[in-house]
Amino acid sequence: MGSGRVCSVVASVVLLWLGVAAAQGDSPWKTLSGNAPAIIAKGGFSGLFPDSSEFAYQFAMIASSPDTILYCDVRLTKDGLGVCLPDIKMDNCTNIPDFYPKGKKSYLVNGVSTTGWFSVDYNGTELSQVSLKQSIFSRTPRFDPSFFPLLAVEDVASKFKPPGMWLNIQHDGFYSQFNMSMRKYILSVSRRVIVDYISSPEASFLTSISGRVSNNTKLVFRFLDEATLEPSTKETYGSMLKNLTFIKTFASGILVPKKYIWPVSPDNYLQPYTSIVDDAHKAGLEIYAADFANDFALSYNHSYDPLAESLSFIDNGAFSVDGILTDFPVTPSEAIGCFANLNKSNTDHGKPLIISHNGASGDYPGCTDLAYQKAVDDGADVIDCPVQVTKDGIPVCMGSINLMDSTTVAKSPFASQAAVMKDIESVLGVFTFNLTWDDIVKNLKPKISTPLSTFSLDRNPRYRNAGNFMRLSDFLDFSKDKDLSGIMISIEHAAFLAEELGFDMVDAVIKALDDSGYNKQTAQKVMIQSTNSSVLVKLKQQTKYDLVYMINEDVSDAAPSSLAGIKKFADAVSVETSSVFPENRHFTSHQTDLVESLQTAGLSVYAYTLMNEFVAQPYDFFSDATAEIIAYVQGAGVDGLITDFPATARRYKSNTCMNMGNKTPSFMAPPRPGDLLQLISKPAQPPALAPMPLLMDSDVSEPPLPPARLNNGTTAPAPSSAPRMQTRIPFLVTLAMLCVWATV
Repeated sequence: MGSGRVCSVVASVVLLWLGVAAAQGDSPWKTLSGNAPAIIAKGGFSGLFPDSSEFAYQFAMIASSPDTILYCDVRLTKDGLGVCLPDIKMDNCTNIPDFYPKGKKSYLVNGVSTTGWFSVDYNGTELSQVSLKQSIFSRTPRFDPSFFPLLAVEDVASKFKPPGMWLNIQHDGFYSQFNMSMRKYILSVSRRVIVDYISSPEASFLTSISGRVSNNTKLVFRFLDEATLEPSTKETYGSMLKNLTFIKTFASGILVPKKYIWPVSPDNYLQPYTSIVDDAHKAGLEIYAADFANDFALSYNHSYDPLAESLSFIDNGAFSVDGILTDFPVTPSEAIGCFANLNKSNTDHGKPLIISHNGASGDYPGCTDLAYQKAVDDGADVIDCPVQVTKDGIPVCMGSINLMDSTTVAKSPFASQAAVMKDIESVLGVFTFNLTWDDIVKNLKPKISTPLSTFSLDRNPRYRNAGNFMRLSDFLDFSKDKDLSGIMISIEHAAFLAEELGFDMVDAVIKALDDSGYNKQTAQKVMIQSTNSSVLVKLKQQTKYDLVYMINEDVSDAAPSSLAGIKKFADAVSVETSSVFPENRHFTSHQTDLVESLQTAGLSVYAYTLMNEFVAQPYDFFSDATAEIIAYVQGAGVDGLITDFPATARRYKSNTCMNMGNKTPSFMAPPRPGDLLQLISKPAQPPALAPMPLLMDSDVSEPPLPPARLNNGTTAPAPSSAPRMQTRIPFLVTLAMLCVWATV
């Protein structure tokens, strides 16, 4: 009898697993059912609007996949009404203290004394004047002044008619202190509302409703932190994870923090994935991953790209979770609907042109061999070299003429040469022309760019100083045999270098291109970019390379005279992203006419500089670098993107929703600039932006480049050395500044 029962159980498990394998074998998805993973919108689109508010739920239905499931954290009121609130403490997510200033109380919540305002102290009528607010302080509070009433479960179902409803029941034991039963509430509401999922971190609660709700309702056991005790079994969630067969007795799925699946190291790098997805599927349990939010810290492995993170959970070749619980449902919608199962070997050098910014400088120190190789590997169409010159006249690729920006010179013996060069910039610097090539390669290391370090968003710290510097000649040799449509060389400060140092940067670049054979090949086009029309005019006279004029100021449009002027010396124009979509307090206000005017004049337009970090993007792009790309490519129609993260742009060019026309899903449509700004109530509206200027002919026209002359007035020969500038700052100021740098 005993052995027969064991054999029966084993046979059942084997048959179940064979069925799972068959379902997965017939589908591109490695989920338990073989269906696409579910998208669960936590409190609606709570990454932007107050969690569980009408705006959040409505926007989730508009901007995400039509299959998106709406998630509600259910709390009970004094009169037994179930309302959606993200926190048991109402003062964290509503303005209730404004209406009931004396309502603060202390209760035991899972055995811990907790102080705040609680829904159990108020009936539905008393809460009708209370409004939801943003519960995460790092997110914009500008929508809070709008009135967002608390929504009952029935309200969410009737107002938005979602394809699926997910109710999360937490703190069941807390409500029992007030003679309330969450079990009775769920059994009652299930008769009025179709509930597709019910989750809870309390095994006893799920056990109590198992078999009492519809067979179509999935019960999901929610795991909290591994060291936390589960209230009913008094076991830690970590230990319960080892007994999935027990969980299968009362649930059909589990909901786990994403770190259960992809753990991260203390320094925020991914560790090998665990076996939990396979273990759950083998036990016949679906597994859902929680804690997805585009504006939270991602593992450095994901390069601040939330779409890459979503794909790592559903399209990694080894497993797929059965659903993703997220504050930003647009991102898993993109992942599942358009970016999973791509043919990654497909190379396409068509529009938009992907131009690296100092190589893949979001992942490695810019302008190093590692950054350039990563840019090539990631599918950049064009890699770039911003060319500078050393003291011994060697053109080098360096993101800035100031070595403080891209090297460790501040902590080197050369720091004593720090000076203010007002003709270049008004900050302290040690400049490339202060040091020889040997000085740089033997004494300095590259330094990764950290444009958003004020937000504690560092880039790839394990490789902060990795890679080797490259001369222009090294860069040209490197790029020759790569799968690239071209290269871009940027030239700045040419007039200063000619007048003050006797170095002709234009001639040096032309000579390097000639020496490398780029003037005699057609496989890769050569683009040369500058903010100085004088540089491009000289190049136009002496070469047939593609010339790119960079506008380094915010402009709303270009006057006809400036367009005519640019056409005389340039084939394309690079424009700042803020000149395409001006921002007002981090919201786009409108789209300018600049791109259209430039393209009508026959000029290609490249937008710069795109970055994956969410704080670099207006709220309209949902903290999602792919949504930003969609806005510039499909919305503004730019011809190319200059980016620190070529991999993100390359993946966009491979998506399966690229040519769907009117059938393009809403989550892949460009957001309309200014729409979110209009949703802000008038008292919270930011002041109107001052009008941006037009680009005028006077902004474009420059006198010819001066000849490179030595101090005696004679024209310089080949630039082999340069006099060191003598504009030194006082020694004590230098010492003080170095102390500051040393602590950074």
